[in-house]
Parts: sequence; C-alpha cells; structure tokens
Amino acid sequence: MSDFAGVKPPGWPHQVDAPGRHDGPWEQSAVSWLLSEVAPGAWREGLNGAQYRRHPLMLARDALYLVDGQLNGLREAYRRARVELGEHFEPQQIEEQLAMYAEEAKRLEGLRMKVQLVYDALSGVRWVPRA
Repeated sequence: MSDFAGVKPPGWPHQVDAPGRHDGPWEQSAVSWLLSEVAPGAWREGLNGAQYRRHPLMLARDALYLVDGQLNGLREAYRRARVELGEHFEPQQIEEQLAMYAEEAKRLEGLRMKVQLVYDALSGVRWVPRA
C-alpha cells in the first residue's frame, strides 16, 4: 500500500494515535496500548518491557501470537466442554459456560483484528481510504 500516514483504518484501537512515520510518536501510543491491553504483566517489566519499548514490531508480533493462543485455547475448551465436564455439571451450567466462551471469543477476535492492524502499520503497511 502507499504511504497514507495519519489516517486511522476502520477497527483501529481508539487509544492508539493514527499511524504516521516510522519512529513517530504514534508508535509509543501503540506500545502503551499493546502493553496495557494485550501483554501479560511480565512483558511490562524489567528487560522484557525495555526490549518491547525499543522494538514495537516485536511486541505487536508477539501480541498476535498471544491472542491467537488464547483463541485456540478457548476454542478447544469449547469443543471439549460437554465431554469433559458432562459428568460434573448440569447441562444448563455447561451451556452457560459455552455462552461465556462464545462471548470471550468475540472479544478476542475483535482484539486480534486491532492487534493485526497495529502490527501491519508497524510493518510499514498503510491503509488508504477508498474514494
């Protein structure tokens, strides 16, 4: 895509400034968002936090893997819930758990889309609005 800095694509996290030039202030807003909304606590501290603050693209890449892992784990829990929990819980309780899994999957899918957009922008991909 061509360079069209300063425009937020649809679905862009509202806490992150519009993407601009490499090493611009928008990258720090992306790092702050990724660390607060996606990253586990250990990623925010010590050497991990310093490494990720210096290299936002690494953070966004690892955040994608983290969200993908959460989605995969959630989908597996959903698939196995009736079989693994059936003898321990009433069917209604399992259905409630499945509904919770479905809600969390929606949230994680939305989060994944946002992380992907940030990753793409950090990789140099620029969104160009259609005329």
